[in-house]
Amino acid sequence: MSRRRRAWWAALLLAVPVACVAQVLDFSADERQRILQHGPWPLPPQADASNRVQARPEAVALGRALFFDTGLSRSGAMACATCHQPARAFSDGQPTARGDRNTPGLLDAGQHRWFGWGGEHDSLWAASLAPLLAPHEIGATPATLLARLQATPALLRRYTALFGAPRADETLAVHLAKALAAYQATLVSPRTPFDDFRDALARGDTAAAARYPLAAQRGLRLFIGEGRCAVCHAGPLFSNGEFADIGVPFFTREGVDAGRWAGIAAVRSSRSNRLGPWSDAGPDDARAVGTRHVLREPRHFGEFRVPGLRQLQHTAPYMHNGSLASIEAVVQHYSALNEERLHADGERILRPLRLDDRAAADLAAFLRSLSAR
Repeated sequence: MSRRRRAWWAALLLAVPVACVAQVLDFSADERQRILQHGPWPLPPQADASNRVQARPEAVALGRALFFDTGLSRSGAMACATCHQPARAFSDGQPTARGDRNTPGLLDAGQHRWFGWGGEHDSLWAASLAPLLAPHEIGATPATLLARLQATPALLRRYTALFGAPRADETLAVHLAKALAAYQATLVSPRTPFDDFRDALARGDTAAAARYPLAAQRGLRLFIGEGRCAVCHAGPLFSNGEFADIGVPFFTREGVDAGRWAGIAAVRSSRSNRLGPWSDAGPDDARAVGTRHVLREPRHFGEFRVPGLRQLQHTAPYMHNGSLASIEAVVQHYSALNEERLHADGERILRPLRLDDRAAADLAAFLRSLSAR
């Protein structure tokens, strides 16, 4: 064989592994259907009847200005963006912030039903009002909020156009929280490699689907199948919006974080819930009815909100207490899950995955593909 022919065969053999990578796994019809349920993305905006200004551009503009304004805080050094940083998918990169809980990202918050790790709030504006007034966070009062508006003509003009002349009372804080919610409802996760793959499958475009790495495809198969991850991390948001005990300790420096158990009590007793005087929807609104009838059961103790997984790569560390530093640590948690620690009903869903190194790497590769490059 000539030297030129040997070189040609060597080049061909080297090219074979590369060609093999560009392929789509033989997903069954059922697997494809499960994959398609995680899209399309993005979702249409979710209206909130309890906030009459949420869809108004003027409210979004006011809320954006307020979100980055350190002048709202008692110290003059803190804004909403201090803990909810845009570069970190509106989280802060810390295990815990001002308290014993991890700071959740705000992307796609406009699609949520409950807010806070324990579901302490039933609207985005109520979830914005709490840190606005909390002494250990923004720490504002109606008087300081009014002073800030009066000292900032642009804010005052925007507020007055939406709500009328401001007064130093509870209404002022609620109005500003609703403007903050209007801005946050516009924060939508970008499309991801997974979305491109999912849509390619939907239209039967094998060439486009084959651009999605095989490791991510294998991890996806595990996610929707044997791992049963999609039972809770369901739909386009990769969350069912509910609460679960996943075996993460709920002990804190102060004692115990009761999670959803305490969250239900908080939302039911809150003056700023959907049943209260500040809701624009009224008590017969479907979501207000849901708040009225939410039941607190023993299983809720130690349950925490199932977070969405979009932009996951940018929101470390993870879990309600920030105890897992990386995606690999999260995968390992589920791989070695302690079933005896779970509530009885949780055992029927969760079980240790006992992943080998390759499967663990595949699942991590899939989870990373839920973040934009």
